[in-house]
Amino acid sequence: MPKTKEQKRTILKQLNDKITKAKSIIFTKYSGLTVKENEDLRLRLRQENNEYYVAKKTLFSLALKDKAITGLDVKKFTGQVAAIFGYSDEVSPAKIVGQFKKDKDKEGKIEFIGGVLENRYIDMDQVANLAILPSKQELYSKVVGAINAPVSGLVNALAGNIRNLIQVLKAVSDR
Repeated sequence: MPKTKEQKRTILKQLNDKITKAKSIIFTKYSGLTVKENEDLRLRLRQENNEYYVAKKTLFSLALKDKAITGLDVKKFTGQVAAIFGYSDEVSPAKIVGQFKKDKDKEGKIEFIGGVLENRYIDMDQVANLAILPSKQELYSKVVGAINAPVSGLVNALAGNIRNLIQVLKAVSDR
């Protein structure tokens, strides 16, 4: 049943709010996802403060028109289009969909078709590259490890000298 103009205005307002709050938006083409697969993907996304949203391409296009995003024309996307809004982390929507594709979607029922990052359109290859980046937590732990490595190396070197001295003294006392 077609939506009324009032329903479309409401959806457009919701989309504008979502786009304004989102740090990144990933567009996917989906077809043939079962209800269970769809719910599993939505649950994974919700756990990381992301939202999976399906609307008509015309409504997406109208909502994005005011945002002055260069290179983006949602109407050119083929098939059924869903937008995934990332509210807390720019990379997590792409990572979650990428992991979902690897775990559950061997037939290619869901595919990246583009996205928006820092008010700039990114193509499907760039979105796929985002999906393989380490998470923020992994990057933080690598930075902390890199900062901590010289200090722990110095401590081990200093402790090694004392350890060697103790071993020499013990060897001398055993004679």
